[in-house]
Amino acid sequence: MIFDVGETLTRDDRYWAAWADWLDVPRHTVSALVGAVVARGQDNAEALRLLRPGIDIPAEYAAREAAGRGEYLDETDLYDDVRPSLAALRALGLRVVVAGNQTTRAGARLRALDLPADVVATSGEWGVAKPDAEFFEHAVAAGQAQPDETLYVGDHPANDVIPAAAAGLRTAHLRRGPWGHLWADDPEVAATATWRIDSLSQLPVLLRR
Repeated sequence: MIFDVGETLTRDDRYWAAWADWLDVPRHTVSALVGAVVARGQDNAEALRLLRPGIDIPAEYAAREAAGRGEYLDETDLYDDVRPSLAALRALGLRVVVAGNQTTRAGARLRALDLPADVVATSGEWGVAKPDAEFFEHAVAAGQAQPDETLYVGDHPANDVIPAAAAGLRTAHLRRGPWGHLWADDPEVAATATWRIDSLSQLPVLLRR
């Protein structure tokens, strides 16, 4: 079992609110622009580029860290179904891996939450990000199972469901967050995903079957 992070396990509210505050724009403006680029099928970082054309995002990350306003995660960022669902899956004897497109700092923050998971890793730590096939190779290796014995759970079709399936994994598309809701009934997602779910709590039931 491999789980995406953003909008699968954690809410992105704090992430985008922090960017809005840093760039001194209303939080609603950032949310609306994120929605717009999602609808266009663009990377969500395009929302920041619309606000600040030519922005150097890594440099801004560094500046935020230097100012003591860097990335932060705590228990309130987790969706309510995360801990009980991951714990139930481990109780079934499944190995649980958390792996998403996040920075090395986010990886440390995630591990500090002490989730019911065997491995927690990020693209920043692996040096490769989704949808690159190498990311899924790392994830499968962490799961210690064959690709066709591995389920990847995520909300984003282009970063999660489609590339994971192309790498030979089984997939669950989660209707959660802007990407999950927007593409929940997309024909390609429907044809590709092994399962389409509305909550992580459905997974233990499905896997028991």
